[in-house]
Amino acid sequence: MGQTNVRIPGLTVDENSLVNGLLKQIDDLRISNMLRTSYYENKRSIRQVGTLIPPQYYNLGLVLGWTGKAVDALSRRCNLEGFVWPDGDLASIGGDDVWDDNHLSSETDSAIVSALQHGPAFLINTVGDDDEPDALIHIKDATEATGEWNRRRRHLDNLLSVIDKDKEDNILALALYLDGQTITAQRDKASHKWQVDRTDHVYGVPAEVLPYKPAPKRPFGQSRITRPMMGLQDAGVRALQRREGHMDVYSYPEAWLLGADESVFKNADGTQRDMWNIRLGRIKGINDDKDEANPQLARADVKQFPASSPEPHWADINGLSKLFARESGLPDSALAISDMVNPTSAESYDSSQYELIAEAEGAVDNFTPALRSSFVRALAMRNGIALKDIPNAWKSIDAQWRNPRYLARSAVADAGMKQLSIAPELAGTEVGYELLGLTPQQIKRAMADRRRSTGRAVLEALRQPAVTADDNADRAS
Repeated sequence: MGQTNVRIPGLTVDENSLVNGLLKQIDDLRISNMLRTSYYENKRSIRQVGTLIPPQYYNLGLVLGWTGKAVDALSRRCNLEGFVWPDGDLASIGGDDVWDDNHLSSETDSAIVSALQHGPAFLINTVGDDDEPDALIHIKDATEATGEWNRRRRHLDNLLSVIDKDKEDNILALALYLDGQTITAQRDKASHKWQVDRTDHVYGVPAEVLPYKPAPKRPFGQSRITRPMMGLQDAGVRALQRREGHMDVYSYPEAWLLGADESVFKNADGTQRDMWNIRLGRIKGINDDKDEANPQLARADVKQFPASSPEPHWADINGLSKLFARESGLPDSALAISDMVNPTSAESYDSSQYELIAEAEGAVDNFTPALRSSFVRALAMRNGIALKDIPNAWKSIDAQWRNPRYLARSAVADAGMKQLSIAPELAGTEVGYELLGLTPQQIKRAMADRRRSTGRAVLEALRQPAVTADDNADRAS
């Protein structure tokens, strides 16, 4: 069990009470969060199916990855491509540096996966040390951070981040983010004494909640791994274990030998033959009973019952996978054992994914405010601007997401050409290139090539009058 009661001498009574309350909040949800993590990481197995399944089958470690696929399928459609600033040049205020220094593309992906598992993830802004970037954005999940939500301001009043623990799960380091102050506390492993540092700043509470499906009573969101999903996956694992036992017991024809001497089931040294040896033997011979007076009873009579098909087990697993697909908004082809062919057109493919696409569109709407606020705060830290002094022009900075629909490049380009024909003034601009489906890197290269081409044209235009004047002077002389 996690440590939920600490007393740090360098903190006030109210601060110690706040820290312990937030630690208890983390611990109250610890089992639930660890359970969902085990489902996502494919570590959730079943220890008991029924009295008919031998116990050794539980040691096979049979698992299913349905919940992990439900999380990853949604997270892979929530791709942050960067930030845009319609009213200015983002690179001029360090936007590219903040993006690159914090690896925001991959870090955002991990934050989204964490939010889908537990409900919230947390984004924390700090000023970098001397050997670090000017502004840092840290990602924390719900197993190591939490805070108090202010419903009126729609923002955190504080945030506690557990930084380090020992092997006994005792806290060694933590950080408490308050309005205008950050408190860090670290305990020495040898002396068990706490060292507390306080840092004042001008960035409010430098943390944001990244929630999945928030609600008025659940501002921190809720997990994508729902109870129905977990129940259906458990049922699927039980069906898989039954199928495994069936294949070992009922997949061979059942044979009854009437009147046979039991010696046919023993080795030459008189020991009992293994069951697999008896079942898999291809050539079998049974001697007649020489002591039997009745010839009809002297020869063993073999009665055979046909093997039982495992198809009912596959049908059960298939049905459960389809139920899971309905619950998670995935198409049957993503989970079920199916002979369905691939969609014949982009429209049919899109229609099979519409629930997942709608879910992704709603998720990015929920993720955008926190990411935008954290990014703008990082820009303020990099430029030495207090939170209250952030320019109004920065309010137009926004997150740019990749389209959650998987569209063919040719289809995107064709649609873009049609839009540019209606609005030709967009041709050659970043927006125009986006409509054509170019990647951000391709857009940057295209704009750079365009600037170089324009520069060469200007130089040529400036050089031409000078050449003409020289020619005229030569002719005059």
